[in-house]
Amino acid sequence: MTAAPQRTESELAAEVAALHEELSALADDRMRAVNAKHGDDHAVNLTKLRAVAKRLKTQPDLARALWQTPAEDSTPKLLALLISRPTQYSEAELDAMLREAPTPKVHEWLVSYLGKKSPHREALRTAWFADADPVVASAGWALTSDRVAKAPSGEVPDGLDLDALLDQIEAEMKDAPERLQWAMNQCLAEIGIHDATRRERAIAIGERLEVLKDYPTPPNCTSPFAPIWIGEMVRRAESA
Repeated sequence: MTAAPQRTESELAAEVAALHEELSALADDRMRAVNAKHGDDHAVNLTKLRAVAKRLKTQPDLARALWQTPAEDSTPKLLALLISRPTQYSEAELDAMLREAPTPKVHEWLVSYLGKKSPHREALRTAWFADADPVVASAGWALTSDRVAKAPSGEVPDGLDLDALLDQIEAEMKDAPERLQWAMNQCLAEIGIHDATRRERAIAIGERLEVLKDYPTPPNCTSPFAPIWIGEMVRRAESA
């Protein structure tokens, strides 16, 4: 995908201002209220936001400007992530961006769209995983889960000790803050799904801790309760 040519500072500022106006026009207060229940503040339908990003394509300079420009909510930052190139950011920049991510959705997209695709992802994973801030640590766990899920069948990813991860999950997940707990629970499920030799233990840990056991799950969706999640994904893989 070809990026747009570099613009002058004044041209870039004008485009950022125009995009702010466009995003404001797309805002829906009812959606803002719904998102607020999840700790988010954006009021633009994400399908509509993706349509704007599709029109803009990848534009690293515009992405940086959108991220840095003050706004009433996090919508410009979400758009910035959609039009970013993962390789455009240094390790230090991604670390700073994560720490200033204002909402769960910005945090999630930054990890998914930039962190997981960055050439610095392993350095970031290890640094974030050990961070004292549970929100930052949850990003390290998310990158760890991604490594587990993408490992070749039957292989343990280099640099990961899955038994130690299960030990830590067993000891800490029950009382972890919400976002860290979700990330640890996903790692537990990914280990159980992708590593047959540790599946029984992963299921047993989930059953014993009962994290997200009663989480309300819509019809036709898989429960985030790890034993159910593991069982369903394994069933699908075996029946494929």
